[in-house]
Amino acid sequence: MKHLMTTMAAVAALAALSAPAHALDAAAAKALAQKSACMSCHAADKKLVGPAYKAVAEKYKGMKPEELAASIKKGGAGKWGPVPMPAQAALSDADAKLLAEWVLAGAPDK
Repeated sequence: MKHLMTTMAAVAALAALSAPAHALDAAAAKALAQKSACMSCHAADKKLVGPAYKAVAEKYKGMKPEELAASIKKGGAGKWGPVPMPAQAALSDADAKLLAEWVLAGAPDK
């Protein structure tokens, strides 16, 4: 019995280590993207003024969310064509990271 409890504790500890630090709140991220006017230029699966979020996720696969968050806050030009992305400097670091995680996940609805 003691061995079983030790094994179960070890399995639970491994599961906790392999789980993400937090679950992505896709609904909150999408609402933030709408509130911040991101959806005026981007859509999940089609190019508008800017690239589709799914295309961004594919291009930047493996990028750390903090790196994309910094790019969102700074804005930029030339990565996706001639139209610049305006800086979103008013976003908090936490909100920019939430958006980055959501975009890198392909902008899921759930």
